[in-house]
Amino acid sequence: MLSLLLAAAAVLAAAPPVATEVKAGPNDALAGTLLKPAGKARAAMIIIPGSGPTDRDGNNPAGIKAASYRKLAEALAARGVATVRIDKRGMFGSAAAGNPNAATFAAYDADTSAWVEAARKATGQKCIWVAGHSEGGLVAMRAGNAPNVCGVVLLATPGERLGDTIRKQLRANPALAPYLPPAERALAELEAGRKVSVEGILPALGQSLFNPAVQGFMIELLAQDPPKLATAVKRPMLIVQGGHDVQVGTGNGEVLKKAAPKATYVLFPAMNHVLTDAPADRSQNLATYAEIDRPLTPGLADRVAAFVTGAK
Repeated sequence: MLSLLLAAAAVLAAAPPVATEVKAGPNDALAGTLLKPAGKARAAMIIIPGSGPTDRDGNNPAGIKAASYRKLAEALAARGVATVRIDKRGMFGSAAAGNPNAATFAAYDADTSAWVEAARKATGQKCIWVAGHSEGGLVAMRAGNAPNVCGVVLLATPGERLGDTIRKQLRANPALAPYLPPAERALAELEAGRKVSVEGILPALGQSLFNPAVQGFMIELLAQDPPKLATAVKRPMLIVQGGHDVQVGTGNGEVLKKAAPKATYVLFPAMNHVLTDAPADRSQNLATYAEIDRPLTPGLADRVAAFVTGAK
């Protein structure tokens, strides 16, 4: 009898996290994956994806296959934290929520509120942590003081305005030098809230950075002020920065910490933008984006779990 009880206990201890599809928003148009620990959850968190067509797992048709959000969710479940990782409105499982190119920050705010309520209902938690990766961190900060939000977790989130980042990237590429003046003029117009013609702009930039279909959202995105957003958050906030992030450099996390002195700032020296340890060399670093079997940065899940469960 004792051996049977011990065997049953071992099976229960090894029980995997439970993943289910979850819906939110008007007409249940928003979709995500709820991953609950085998036992009672100690905390719950939603994970908001970064820019562009990035799905709930952290993958992107542009060649990103690292599944960073799925791996983080699985690691957090093993540490007693439930997560809801979401598809943004108009994309993937949330395609019914509308045209993704017509998205606004006000719509993202409403979606985040809907996800907080869906996560509360699904997990039984009184409040929900809101985590955002990269651009998703801006959305997370905007939700930082909303009802039933415990606090905010920022993963590789920009600390400077997007326009400043774009200028640095354009000027750092010698091949773009002949096209820089019209590109910078177009950027200045968008920053001023005015849509622009892509005539005279390098086609590759005109169909990506200055694509007419997304200029409305770009105008809103360029208007976001990350330090101001960070300062406004009055609830607990964890800022996670990677030392080998070639997209959101180390200085970004430091700027956010300066803007929110009470926030907790953690630097993982070798972590890159997809939350895995990577070489400092840019080409080798970017190659890791497509490596699905590459593990999360050691200690990342431990640090996030400790923060959201109160062991700060």
